[in-house]
Amino acid sequence: MDLTIHTSFLPHVDPDASLAFYRDVLDFEIRSDVGQGKMRWITVGPAGQPGTSILLAPPAADPGITEDERRTVAEMMAKGTYGWILLATPDLDATFEKVQAGDTEVVQEPTEQPYGMRDCAVRDPAGNLVRIQEVR
Repeated sequence: MDLTIHTSFLPHVDPDASLAFYRDVLDFEIRSDVGQGKMRWITVGPAGQPGTSILLAPPAADPGITEDERRTVAEMMAKGTYGWILLATPDLDATFEKVQAGDTEVVQEPTEQPYGMRDCAVRDPAGNLVRIQEVR
C-alpha cells in the first residue's frame, strides 16, 4: 500500500483571520480559496511541500450534523479543544519568535518535554491548537 497524508482539516470561524495567520505568520502558501463570506474553504500548505495541505473550512457546514452537534462543535472551538495540528521545524526558537511577534495566543513557550521532544504551542484565530516540534 502506498499512502500519503495529503490534506488535513482545521475549522475556522473567521476565514480572513485564519488565512492571515497561516499565510502571514506561518508563511504558508494559499493553494485555493473557494466560497464567500464565512462559507469559505481555504487550502494552505508549507512552501516547497505541494503534496501536504491544510483545508481551513467552516466547521458546521456539513448538512448531516444536527443543531446540537453544531452547538457542541462551536462550544469546543470556543474552548480550543476541537482542532489541533502538529508542525515541525529545524529551528524552534526562530519560529517561535516569528509566531509570537504578532497577536498570536501563546499556549506554551519552547519547552524540553520529558518524552524527548522540544516544542511550543499557540492557538490560531479559530482556537485550534498549533503545536510546533523541533526536528533534530
